[in-house]
Amino acid sequence: MKSRTPLNIAIIGYGFMGRAHSNAYRQVGPFFELAHEPVLKVACARNRSRLERFADNWGWAETETDWRQLVERSDIDLVDICTPNNSHREIAEAALAAGKMVACEKPLALNADEGASMVRAAERSGRPTMVWFNYRRVPAMALAKQLVDEGRVGRTYHLRSRWLQDWTISPDVPQGGEGLWRLERASAGSGVTGDLLAHSIDQAMWLNGPISSVTAVTETFVKERALQDEPQVRRPVEIDDAAAFLARFANGSIGTFEATRYARGRKNEDYLEINGEAGSFAFNFESPHQLEYYAHADDGHVRGWRTIRVWDDDHPYMAHWWVPGMTLGFEHTFVHQVADFLADLRDGTTTCPDFAVAQQTQVVCDAVLRSAAESSWVVIPVAAAD
Repeated sequence: MKSRTPLNIAIIGYGFMGRAHSNAYRQVGPFFELAHEPVLKVACARNRSRLERFADNWGWAETETDWRQLVERSDIDLVDICTPNNSHREIAEAALAAGKMVACEKPLALNADEGASMVRAAERSGRPTMVWFNYRRVPAMALAKQLVDEGRVGRTYHLRSRWLQDWTISPDVPQGGEGLWRLERASAGSGVTGDLLAHSIDQAMWLNGPISSVTAVTETFVKERALQDEPQVRRPVEIDDAAAFLARFANGSIGTFEATRYARGRKNEDYLEINGEAGSFAFNFESPHQLEYYAHADDGHVRGWRTIRVWDDDHPYMAHWWVPGMTLGFEHTFVHQVADFLADLRDGTTTCPDFAVAQQTQVVCDAVLRSAAESSWVVIPVAAAD
């Protein structure tokens, strides 16, 4: 194997996404032929004892508790932001000003105004950026994109999407603090809109082009929760527990979207279906290795929905892994995103959503929240989606 150029990475945050990203950096090298070798250089967080345990477990060489000092280090190439949404802008803009590449968890920012500032910072720096919309990298979802690009769906008429979870149903779940910042508006910006619909919207525009207008409704079912760090204090819940919206796409098709954390029994259902003139497909992350597909051009006596088990060498990403028939899971989507980002660095391409592409999703998220607040249709300036 040819020698690889080291890519020194600094990660900020040690929670759920910090673990997922660390695993991806460690796994990508043995399975993908790349020009760069990710080096787990520095892990950064405020809690020193927990940070040290995280770094030891995942193999980060050094630790740092001040991200401002971290981004100025000359031995760091890429800064990976795994912090709550309200810190994305400040960290990203500082890292870009220091000449670093930046990977950022989704959503891009608290809102579209912050996202636009981050896009301008990226343009000024000229450094590559990436936003972790990892569900694009499920092999079955990537195969759906291939079917669209090959014309097997044809002109699209309908897109329907739902993202269902159930983890906040209990009124005893607190808000704020480490691990539960997603339930606090000051940290998250929104509820399921930024957390779940951001993925759904990214997938939809990647597959079906820009969204031109939306009309939405949101609901907060539990109106008040205790604070995680101050259990004796209760405050109003300001984020959306559930959201649903209708969408018009620039290509003339229409879409329905639903996201909730109150779907009892649903742990992480990411469902997406597209119906077109030539065919249809449907994907459900609860069966991630399967893609349902219907081809109208089939002879009538064999025409019907088929289940494609996406585990053969000629399916996206699968040739890099095991023998046909072996399925992949959630963690592999992050490995695939790292592999694609490193391939972009090698080839000078942008197949991973960068800040500019992620900003289009942020704009739609803001439009959904505005529409729900105003009970009206909101028109969205259309820019090309990657």
